[in-house]
Amino acid sequence: MTAGQQPPTARGLSRRHLLLGGAAAGIGAAGAIGIDLAGRAGATSLSPAVDVPLNGTQIVPFYGIHQAGIETTPQGHATLVALNLRADVDREALRRMMRILTDDAARLTRGEGALADSEPELAVTPARLTITFGFGPGLVSRAGGQAPGWLRPLPAFGIDRLDPAWTGGDLLLQVAADDPVTIAHATRMLLKDLRSFATVHWVQTGFRRAPGSEKPGTTMRNLFGQVDGTVNAGPGTHDFEQLVWATGENPGWLTGGTGFVLRRVSMDLDKWDQLDRSGRESAVGRTLANGAPLTGTNERDEPDFAATTPLGFPVIPEYSHLRRARSENPAERIVRRGYNYDDVRVGEGISNSGLLFVSFQADVDRQFVPIQQRLDTLDLLNEWITPIGSAVFAIPPGCSPGGYIGDTLF
Repeated sequence: MTAGQQPPTARGLSRRHLLLGGAAAGIGAAGAIGIDLAGRAGATSLSPAVDVPLNGTQIVPFYGIHQAGIETTPQGHATLVALNLRADVDREALRRMMRILTDDAARLTRGEGALADSEPELAVTPARLTITFGFGPGLVSRAGGQAPGWLRPLPAFGIDRLDPAWTGGDLLLQVAADDPVTIAHATRMLLKDLRSFATVHWVQTGFRRAPGSEKPGTTMRNLFGQVDGTVNAGPGTHDFEQLVWATGENPGWLTGGTGFVLRRVSMDLDKWDQLDRSGRESAVGRTLANGAPLTGTNERDEPDFAATTPLGFPVIPEYSHLRRARSENPAERIVRRGYNYDDVRVGEGISNSGLLFVSFQADVDRQFVPIQQRLDTLDLLNEWITPIGSAVFAIPPGCSPGGYIGDTLF
């Protein structure tokens, strides 16, 4: 710079400087709003200033007194598979089958590839993967074991419109994780293990809010917008232990296991749309805003079924879902683990939606059936829901390293 010259900032910017500077500013703005240079909406390529913990690295232990996937905080996604045993599968073949499945399930849940995994890279993100096995009456019979009295199809209910495509089965796989890719890979590995033992009867997939979307402990909502599953015993509590884990009333091989019920419940969202908000709340017995009973303020307030309106009508209608599901007998309770399903219809209508209603209980006949019988007779919610699938399985206890799921039966 010669004497008497001013720096560029003092004498003004050149045209070239303005053009380059403007381009740089544009790049910065695009990055700030998540637009890439090709004009597409996308995430910024800038590295975060702090490390964010990865949920995908979290592992749920496979081995233990009880199988994982029962006490586990429900994951964001689940795939449930029922299989029918091949005709030539006998007791010894079942033993081999469960050894193979147990070994691969243990590997997959700790983020390792299955024994003959052709895509082990897909296994390194367990994302709280749990794999839970259940036995149908056919499997228990072939194993030569004694089935609990409740291990059979549920009684016929008037509201049921069961489709055989969603009903029954010999072997259950409940595969759940916070990442659907993890589930898809684990399910495929297990089904490869099963090719010579069984054929797939049905597959049902469901979802909940993704982890991190809500505060931990938030009750899920179903696709009616209802808070779904408020009254649920907490894992590790005495209440949970009494309601869920099989005791001496069941065959000895099931001790430490539980009973499993799956109901595929179709929900008519198009018809539900025609009901106003007060009508929806009367049908459920709870407010839609936060799930509080109509006589309360907060979700977990105890409902007052004796409360009446100024005209003398019950505030919580006798036909409401809340009232029909509630029993005066504290033994008639279950622990539920629901997942939504949703398929867009082709042609008329909008949704083919519903709930995969999973419940765990020590005795299906004593705990689940009385509840369902009350709902069957007077629940107004039946105007918008229809059970179209049903299955009952016995969930055997967990196992130790070196053992296998179902070793108490065999």
